[in-house]
Amino acid sequence: MMQLQYDMVKGSRQVLLDYCATLSDAHFLQPCEGFGRGGSIRNLLVHICNTYQGWIGQDALQQELPFTPYEQVQNIDDARQLFAEINLLLADFFARYPDPQARIGDSTALELFTHVITHEFHHKGQILSISRHWGHIPVDTDIKR
Repeated sequence: MMQLQYDMVKGSRQVLLDYCATLSDAHFLQPCEGFGRGGSIRNLLVHICNTYQGWIGQDALQQELPFTPYEQVQNIDDARQLFAEINLLLADFFARYPDPQARIGDSTALELFTHVITHEFHHKGQILSISRHWGHIPVDTDIKR
């Protein structure tokens, strides 16, 4: 079940990353006042990945994963590579926790998984809002389009 849901998340993410590829590097990196995590599209994408690294990699899988510095991602291709690494992390997570009700500390696998994907969608909305501030027309990145 979680793998099937994540496949839908990846599809939605692909639409977002393809859209971000149409933006200038300046708009990809430029902070937008009023948004957290440095307020840039790049920083929000990295923050999404850092959340997967923390909750899934460090907490659930007990891997020693350093958080990715924002500066490590300079363009959309760098972001795509980082998300490819996150996809591998989730594959390990699904293999280790095939039962969504498996306990991981004080949470279930499903709770941790739900936490990271809803977090991603929250920031995806911010990314689209930032792009609107830069004069772009956002695409529909919902699961069901």
